[in-house]
Amino acid sequence: MALPLRKKVFTIVLAGGEGKRLMPLTADRAKPAVPFAGTYRLIDFALSNVVNSGSRQVVVLTQYKSHSLDRHVSQTWRMSTLLGNYVASVPAQQRVGKNWYLGSADAIYQSLNLIGDEKPEIVVVVGADHVYRMDFSQMIQAHCESGAPCTVAAIRQPIELADQFGVIDVDPEDPPRIREFLEKPKNPVGLPDSPGEVLASMGNYVFDADALVEAVTRDATEIGSKHDMGGDIVPAFVRRNQAAVYDYRDNQVPGSTDRDRGYWRDVGTLRSYYDAHLDVVSPLPVFNLYNYDWPIYTSHGPYPPAKVVHSNVDEVLLSPGVVVSGGSVQRSVLSPGVYIAGADVTGSVLMNDVHVGEGAVVRNAILDKNVVIPPGARVGCDPEEDAKRGFVVQDGLTVAGKDQPYD
Repeated sequence: MALPLRKKVFTIVLAGGEGKRLMPLTADRAKPAVPFAGTYRLIDFALSNVVNSGSRQVVVLTQYKSHSLDRHVSQTWRMSTLLGNYVASVPAQQRVGKNWYLGSADAIYQSLNLIGDEKPEIVVVVGADHVYRMDFSQMIQAHCESGAPCTVAAIRQPIELADQFGVIDVDPEDPPRIREFLEKPKNPVGLPDSPGEVLASMGNYVFDADALVEAVTRDATEIGSKHDMGGDIVPAFVRRNQAAVYDYRDNQVPGSTDRDRGYWRDVGTLRSYYDAHLDVVSPLPVFNLYNYDWPIYTSHGPYPPAKVVHSNVDEVLLSPGVVVSGGSVQRSVLSPGVYIAGADVTGSVLMNDVHVGEGAVVRNAILDKNVVIPPGARVGCDPEEDAKRGFVVQDGLTVAGKDQPYD
């Protein structure tokens, strides 16, 4: 899809997040590298949206435990260099001092050489750990038409949930213009066209390149700043009446349906990560992975086809290389290389190369890579027993970290 107004666009994907609330899944990897829906990594959703939108000069700023993320980007996201297309992983380099990234705005400030090299007119800044589809070319078009140097993507949420979000207060006389940022407000005012809803920031932004460079450079000298894009940079544009909002409801992605249009999930907690998986395995998925008009790209690896033998399997995502031999698997996601032998697995997310033995029972669990559940074992059936074995028990879930033994 061609970009609007033939502007030169450069995209920065912020992928340095530590993801503490997703522990133990982030004990050995950055949050954007956490697997999702069997074959994907979380970062694949942001990158797929960007390249499907027509932006092909993309950098991924990494920092925390980035090896698996860097490897995934370098091995998966290869584009033709003939027209200068690339997705490049860029680690923290201490270019302007001895500090690592102090926040998302500081990450961009320390990487201004990348903007200087490309000399874009527009810079798109996106997070790397949300599950959604979005055509950024439409947001860029709205940004250019607004005349504002900063545009924030926002999603509508019920007004009773406003105290859980950073809320964007708009000008009733000029609804695209942001009047104020409200952090988890107790008594917000609803939208002019929908009093029962508010706009919550999605963490995706479009900037005029020169305005972004000036903003992060100024912020780097601000004493007391947290050097955060959402907490410092955007509010500074708002105070100068230079920030517009882009309503995610207006984004029309090819191939989307009435059921999954407007889907967006922040999978920042174990529960939200788990619930997002249930969204994709349901009979009529709330998020449809089978939209071939707007594909989510990834690398499946050299796995053979999935195989199911003498088993009861229903509402299950089966990745390449999965073998289910006997037993029952219900409402679950099985990642590449998973082997289930005569076991009972329900409501669970099993990552690469998990093995579940004969007669074992797994309920409401997330099992990270290489976990082996021995024959006859029980996981997710008794929270106290799970906790004694060193598993994380939280919000009705049992979570085993990568390579964690069943003791």
